[in-house]
Amino acid sequence: MKLSVQQFKEWNDKSITLLGMSGVGKTRLSNMLRKNGWFHYSGDYRIGTRYLSEPILDNIKLQLMQIDLLRDLLRSDTIHITNNISVDNLAPVSTFLGKLGNPERGGLSLHEFKRRQSLHRAAEIAAMHDVPEFIFKAKAIYGYDKFINDAGGSLCELESPEVMDTLAKNTLIVYIRASKEDEEALVSRAQKAPKPLYYREAFLDEQLSRYMQEHELSYAALIDPDEFVRWIFPRLFVSRIPRYEALAEQYGYVVHSEEIKQVNSEADFLALLEHAIAREIA
Repeated sequence: MKLSVQQFKEWNDKSITLLGMSGVGKTRLSNMLRKNGWFHYSGDYRIGTRYLSEPILDNIKLQLMQIDLLRDLLRSDTIHITNNISVDNLAPVSTFLGKLGNPERGGLSLHEFKRRQSLHRAAEIAAMHDVPEFIFKAKAIYGYDKFINDAGGSLCELESPEVMDTLAKNTLIVYIRASKEDEEALVSRAQKAPKPLYYREAFLDEQLSRYMQEHELSYAALIDPDEFVRWIFPRLFVSRIPRYEALAEQYGYVVHSEEIKQVNSEADFLALLEHAIAREIA
């Protein structure tokens, strides 16, 4: 969706999609807007509660079945396992995605890792296609006139024009471009606390081959899961930048992470978007 500054000002039922790397401020901004009367749609929350809920629970049950006492309780339906996913606690989604490598260090086999990656991709695509429905629900059911779509950091990896067309038709797309300082901070954070990530399969295959050669490994099961994430994250980060830039150029507008840090109110946010629109037109 492309608008003039005046059209944006006159747009009462504002619906915005935030794009960008995980950690650039999308969720902080979305939470702030939620407290100011916006409907907060979290793509990752939708993925976990709707599209990956059953696989997540199946994985937990599989682990519990390895324990004699819990196996008997599960088989007899004595205990019931449920997810407790919230917008502020998406750990079950991350845990399910997992890390590639040595199973003795909590890693997954290459086959299982790719299976979960595929499930996550399909779930993220479905969650983004749900945005128009939730824009309608937000207003018709809950009375929200304004809508913020907090998209996941891997959206640029989906390679789905249909998803972007859906988002562009129904929302104003805003890409948060990380400053060099913030880029360094995000990479540093990933080195200190490596987390599960989504990778395009072609990217994963290419980087995995390089990693195996560099570390003289014959099998993926020999990989240290955390060390692989530390090694691949900077490469993933760099690969995502041009993808996000291309999406912003075709579909939306750019704001900078330093600008986002200065946003402390709805008025600040709207003023920044007006500035971003005017900046592109100029």
